[in-house]
Amino acid sequence: MKIISTDKAPAAIGPYSQGYVVNGFLYASGQVPLDPATGAVVGTTIEEQAEQACKNVGGILEAAGIDYSKVIKTTCFLADMKDFGAFNAVYEKYFVSKPARSCVAVRELPKQLLCEIEVIAVVE
Repeated sequence: MKIISTDKAPAAIGPYSQGYVVNGFLYASGQVPLDPATGAVVGTTIEEQAEQACKNVGGILEAAGIDYSKVIKTTCFLADMKDFGAFNAVYEKYFVSKPARSCVAVRELPKQLLCEIEVIAVVE
């Protein structure tokens, strides 16, 4: 197992790692719209927050030596399913390979955030 850790994504806000590479797969913790340098919430709209969450996923992928094209599965969490269309408009700019995905509304996310994205990717 290889621990993935980078300053290009927010530090863990709990007792977990940013990600692990195991048997050729990256399992990344959910990425939220926090500024990696300050830990502050980025944006107030779903578009702004989705953009930052996607960028943070990119930081984890880069630390593992891969990019968005290697993502095979995402799980997306929305605080409000009414944001689904706006979230998708940002998401599709990054995940152009259209990985398998689950997208669910949850009752609440940490820090009253609007979205979170976790990924599984192939590391070659």
